[in-house]
Amino acid sequence: MVSYNKEIRNRILISVYAYAYELCNDSLVSDYEYDRLAQEINIDVSTCNGRLDKFFKNSYVSYSGSWIRKHPEIEKIIEIYNKYFN
Repeated sequence: MVSYNKEIRNRILISVYAYAYELCNDSLVSDYEYDRLAQEINIDVSTCNGRLDKFFKNSYVSYSGSWIRKHPEIEKIIEIYNKYFN
C-alpha cells in the first residue's frame, strides 16, 4: 500500500520533471529515472486534493509528459521548478 504522502511527493516530482522537459527543454533526470517514477504514480490513491486527484485520474499518462500542459496548478509547479531546480 502506498501512503498518500509518498504519492503526493511522487506526483509533484513527476510534474516538475514533465514541466522542465516539455516546456523548458530541460532534462532534470534521465529517461530511465523519469519512466521509473512515472510507473510508480498510482492514480487510485487519494491525496485528499480532489481537484488534483481528478486531474491525475483523467489526464495523467505514464508514457508522456504532455499532460503537464493541462495541469490545474501549473503555477505551483513552475514555482517549485524555479526555486529548487533552475
